[in-house]
Amino acid sequence: MDHDDLLTQIHALIAAADAPADAAVLAHMEDTLTVGYARALALEAERWRLERQIGEVAASLAGGASSDTGDLATLARRMSETDAEVVRLRTALGSLRDRASELRSAA
Repeated sequence: MDHDDLLTQIHALIAAADAPADAAVLAHMEDTLTVGYARALALEAERWRLERQIGEVAASLAGGASSDTGDLATLARRMSETDAEVVRLRTALGSLRDRASELRSAA
C-alpha cells in the first residue's frame, strides 16, 4: 500500500468511526495503526539514510572532490519530501489512535 492510499484509509476510518463502535471497526483501526507506524518508521529510516548521504556528499565537496552539487540538491529535496510525509502520516496516525481510544472507552 502506498503512502497516499494509507492516508486515505486512515482518514476514511476516522470519518467512518462516527458510527457505533464494533469489534471489526476497532480491529481494522488497530491493523491500520500497525501498518501506519511501520510505514512511518520506514520513512524515518529513509530520512536518516538521506541525511547520511547528504553528509557524505558535503564532505566530498569540502574535501575538494569534484562531486555534482545537483546530487546534493536532489538528496536535500528528497529529504524534505520524506520529512513532510512523516509529519502528515504521524499526524493522521495520532488522530486515528485518539479516535480508536475514544471508541474503546465508549464500548
